[in-house]
Amino acid sequence: MATGRHPGSGRDETEQERVDRNLQEMLGELRVALPGVQVLFAFLLVVPFNQRFADVTSFQRSIYFVTLIFTAASAVCLIAPSAHHRIEFRRQNKSQIVEAGNRIVIAGLTLLALAMTGAVIFVTDFLYGGAVTLAVAAGALLAFGVLWYAIPLRRNAAERR
Repeated sequence: MATGRHPGSGRDETEQERVDRNLQEMLGELRVALPGVQVLFAFLLVVPFNQRFADVTSFQRSIYFVTLIFTAASAVCLIAPSAHHRIEFRRQNKSQIVEAGNRIVIAGLTLLALAMTGAVIFVTDFLYGGAVTLAVAAGALLAFGVLWYAIPLRRNAAERR
């Protein structure tokens, strides 16, 4: 099969080579994100068994629970592309796996950003409360929003122009 510059990537590769590369890149990115999700999830699973958990406020208990659910949902989303690939790999559906996987991974990363922010809110509110919690939460959301979303979305918009 002849290769040529692929219009979508500008690389000297066939469509199938591009799909293979995209799948491998996505799975490699998941190898970076998944350990963070797993560590956060493990931390959250042991928190209620700590003696001081009885001291948390109703707000902190709610933040804890929402954070736990966001973390579990993030893990579900970030593991899903691997499961899709394993189930469908012999059906020549790599293109669909990459397409759907991309959307699922973005959702999983968004849930992870919210879960990490929730964990920061939970700990900060437990330690300091009030204004400090609000400032730290705003800082965490701003950092995730700018570094994970605004910068690449801005670059995408600039390239489209």
